[in-house]
Amino acid sequence: MRYEIPDPLDPALLPVLIAAEDGLARLDERAGRHAVAEGFRERGQFFDAAAALWIAGELVHVEDLVLHDSHMDSRAPSHELTIAHAVLRARRRLDLADADWALSQPGLSALRGDAVPVVRHDSLDPPALRDDLGETDAPDAADGPMDGSLSDAFAEIDAAIARSARLLDIHAGSAVMAEQPVIETQSSRVEPTGQLGLLFDDDWDETARLDAWRAVLPVADQLPSALGAAVLFDAWERIEPLRRQHWLGSLLVGAYLRFRGKVGSHVLAYNTGLKTIRHERRRSKDRLTRLTGFLEAMSAAAELGMKELDRLSLARTQMEMRIRDRRSNSNLPGLIDLVLSRPIVSAPLIARHLGVTPRGALNLVRELGVREMTGRGRYRGWGVL
Repeated sequence: MRYEIPDPLDPALLPVLIAAEDGLARLDERAGRHAVAEGFRERGQFFDAAAALWIAGELVHVEDLVLHDSHMDSRAPSHELTIAHAVLRARRRLDLADADWALSQPGLSALRGDAVPVVRHDSLDPPALRDDLGETDAPDAADGPMDGSLSDAFAEIDAAIARSARLLDIHAGSAVMAEQPVIETQSSRVEPTGQLGLLFDDDWDETARLDAWRAVLPVADQLPSALGAAVLFDAWERIEPLRRQHWLGSLLVGAYLRFRGKVGSHVLAYNTGLKTIRHERRRSKDRLTRLTGFLEAMSAAAELGMKELDRLSLARTQMEMRIRDRRSNSNLPGLIDLVLSRPIVSAPLIARHLGVTPRGALNLVRELGVREMTGRGRYRGWGVL
């Protein structure tokens, strides 16, 4: 599958391109040095994850996502909530990784979930529980020589596995019958189970489609940052590399803008701006209409980010005025940081983070004067609108 690159010099794109470039630059400048930058980034993760599901036609409440992320669900999580939390985790992973990691082949493979978990005995760190696909399980040379009979037996087993994997590939249509050398990797041993039509579409080659999408990257690098990101997102929408993780394309827009240095302070919450674009324009058959809509979505995301920074800055100033004469060991400053880093907080969540009782959490909320947002007697939540 091939994606046709549009004409970057189309006069109709210039006004929206200039507006997007200017808005993103202003947002990056303020978010990089603002007093509430940390809370802005963390809140943006939740809002963007909920917006990603909204664009897909599903409704996920932000307060449910916050509670689910803190393992404090008030009810059994729905399928949509689980997907939204996967988007949230992916965004956090992009935020912690290097700028160019998400666009590399290992990065895309990790975001797809292709890595094979390997338990290590020398570390209990969770990131160490994953290993690259290229590593083999062969014994180390330091373990001593292997018996000859065992070596022959393992060689026959490996050959049988290779022949079985080859036959399954041919049956699934992902390989042709030809006398070619077979390269054994761990990925070739785990892929056939997903190609039998039980979990995935037999005719949907995600690897080939991802390669086709990555082929657009060199062309996008020659364009202005915002236009290159719009072209990449349009290519993702047209090629549709991943059937079960289609939401990843909007996250890669933020990762690409961060890689180009246009928005280096954080991963842009692109879905929040994409919500403002009508579905008819986002899925239009005219490529110029789609690209214009994607660029306008960047401008909208930048504008919403600027308003969020102003809102958080004003809320922080008001709350700090309330605690001006408090004692130095008060928990109220910690509550301010918590409120600014979450779209909504509950009494158990406050008690858990500040190490106080639920009754003490309610007293802190009353003293700080945070607005109650749920309007319910039970499972109440407070936050900054």
